[in-house]
Amino acid sequence: MIPHTPATGSPPGRRSDPCVMVICGAGGDLTHRKLLPALCNLAQAGLLSEQFAILGFSRGARSDEEFRKELTGDMQKFATTPIEPEIWKWFLERIYYHGGDFKDSAAYTALAQRLKKLDEKHETRGNFFYYMATAPEFFAEIVSRLHAVGLTRETEGGWRRVVVEKPFGRDLESARALNVELRRYLEERQIYRIDHYLGKETVQNILVFRFSNGIFEPIWNRRYIDHVQITLAETVGVERRGDYYERYGALRDMVPNHLFQLVSLTAMEPPVSFQADAVRDEQAKVLHAIQPPTPEKVLLTTIRGQYGAGMLEGAKAPEYRSEPKVDPRSNTETFVALKLTLDNWRWADVPFYLRTGKRLSRRYTEIAIQFRRAPFILFRNTPVDRLRTNRLVIRIAPDEGISLRFGAKVPGPIMNIGAVEMNFSYVDYFKTVPSTGYERLLYDAMMGDATLFQRADMLEAAWEVIQPILDIWKVLPPRQFPNYAAGSMRPGEADELMQKDGREWRPLDG
Repeated sequence: MIPHTPATGSPPGRRSDPCVMVICGAGGDLTHRKLLPALCNLAQAGLLSEQFAILGFSRGARSDEEFRKELTGDMQKFATTPIEPEIWKWFLERIYYHGGDFKDSAAYTALAQRLKKLDEKHETRGNFFYYMATAPEFFAEIVSRLHAVGLTRETEGGWRRVVVEKPFGRDLESARALNVELRRYLEERQIYRIDHYLGKETVQNILVFRFSNGIFEPIWNRRYIDHVQITLAETVGVERRGDYYERYGALRDMVPNHLFQLVSLTAMEPPVSFQADAVRDEQAKVLHAIQPPTPEKVLLTTIRGQYGAGMLEGAKAPEYRSEPKVDPRSNTETFVALKLTLDNWRWADVPFYLRTGKRLSRRYTEIAIQFRRAPFILFRNTPVDRLRTNRLVIRIAPDEGISLRFGAKVPGPIMNIGAVEMNFSYVDYFKTVPSTGYERLLYDAMMGDATLFQRADMLEAAWEVIQPILDIWKVLPPRQFPNYAAGSMRPGEADELMQKDGREWRPLDG
């Protein structure tokens, strides 16, 4: 029996289905930093099947023992919580390695033979899922070759699934082409397009917060909400990913996946159930309701930036153009701000402002719901000269929680109003469970629950909004890069985007 220590007070969950997890690209950072620690956390919570095995598939020759030794060293660095020796021993007995080139047919023939033996040894019932922890150019290649040796076909009651990491395309045309290619070999229900942001507890809590509390849903509409701000700010630069970032930039890297997922969860209608397609149907409706900008609108409602040298956390930070593997004359954006409008009954005339960037002053992700101002007429003969608006903030990272700002009378003989905050923090109310953000997603992939994974139509709807921006930005290069210093809050142009509408960004420092 696998030993486990479920979180105190948590009801025991159902163990995942028996399966072999094949990690394509197992020699990369994702496996060592995220996937293995997440699987260990699932095992310690008692959510991983006894009939489970891991097969790492990557270029480069390693024996099973060498791979196990490598992972043992990495787990000491990357585990989110101390791993019980009994659990790690259990894992080591189920970790294997298969070396081969992703373009070599013989490697897949040998892979099929290896999986047959592991399936028999660990009694995994023919259930395999393949995790694409590779460069995106290999996604379709690997799936086509898996199919050629019969490894994607579901027979005799076993299931086969493919988990695809972002980026899923780099524009509308490539995203559509990749969808077509994958569906040549797989059913849509077999494809799990992963967005690790949806593994965060607070993101999952958006649906619970909205639809289980009767006090919020009646005011969650254009009659009461003035606008919505969604921020995903990072202090890190491109680090060792300069070659990747030069091909994608902040817009492709963050907006059609992370930020649009937050938009869809914030704006969606109540689903008829929490079944995967019921939830994703409503998310898809939101993405289709976002109006793709005209060329004129692109110039008025989108801002891009690139960080220059600056100071961050008391240390000098280099400019983007001097980062490793970055063109010294690069025009790749590291900051994006844009204004979206949704053409539907609930959100007509309510702007959604999105921003994301690297080397900003603070790491912070939040959804801020700004409510309309109350009528001033009641206070016209008092010292109150203005009324603050109510604001609800859903904090996603790093301090997960929810806060609500409202007005209250300041004690004293005259009428003065002060803004006060009601604040809920996850760490104060619930026992925190160390997490990589991948635990829920891996568990759901093993259980066949696709609720938190993107569907093809959702992805293509997101790229339909982004494509006009890419087209204009390609034709009109930025006039002045870099345009914000590392360690600052944003480019000045982003402030102008809000000021034109008589609004302002929430400061990153609170």
